[in-house]
Amino acid sequence: MRDTREAGQAAPIYITMVAGLLFLALAFFAVGQAGATRNGAQSAADAAALAAAQESRDQFRLDLLGNLLNPGYLDDIFNGNPLGTFNGCVAAGRFAEENDADVDVPAGGCGWTGDGRWAFTVHVVTKETMGDSVLGEEADKKAKAHATAVVEPRCSFEPAEEDEDSEEGSEEPDEGDEGDEGEEEPVSPGELVCDGKGLTIDPVNPVLPDMSVLFSVRLAED
Repeated sequence: MRDTREAGQAAPIYITMVAGLLFLALAFFAVGQAGATRNGAQSAADAAALAAAQESRDQFRLDLLGNLLNPGYLDDIFNGNPLGTFNGCVAAGRFAEENDADVDVPAGGCGWTGDGRWAFTVHVVTKETMGDSVLGEEADKKAKAHATAVVEPRCSFEPAEEDEDSEEGSEEPDEGDEGDEGEEEPVSPGELVCDGKGLTIDPVNPVLPDMSVLFSVRLAED
């Protein structure tokens, strides 16, 4: 009889313990699901910001080629504080979509940082909510995040040294050279130095390496 009474008294304790463990398991699962959703939002924001900056960098190639023989322009771009001209936010939208998120327009959407950097900040919101397992009001909420990516030169520009001999000769041209006036040979503006290696710009056939060689794209602080 005594064993029966003890077993009867222990049963409610076991039930309470099991219920408590189940509740803790549910709580941990809910926290984990919410954390995963937030991490997904941040990954989507990072990818979208990097995509916007990279698209802006790649499209800048046309501007750079058009001014490749202008030493003043090259000095501003590679030795100063460059600013791109192409808005890469369309690419940001695509990459957010690929990561199950949307560009969060009410929160700021996607745009230039406007602080003097060649950079984009993107705000995103997940397509899905935190999930039914999340307790309280959080269940119906979507995760939000934002990220900033910046474009920076990886090279420097070194202008070509002026040829004093050619300048002196150009002051007193020979009479027989009068027919050649206006047909000066194009001169290289200088060279781009990337990772210690110089690339002399050919004035006759100006070419550029890949834009990823000239400019880096990285995540940055807001």
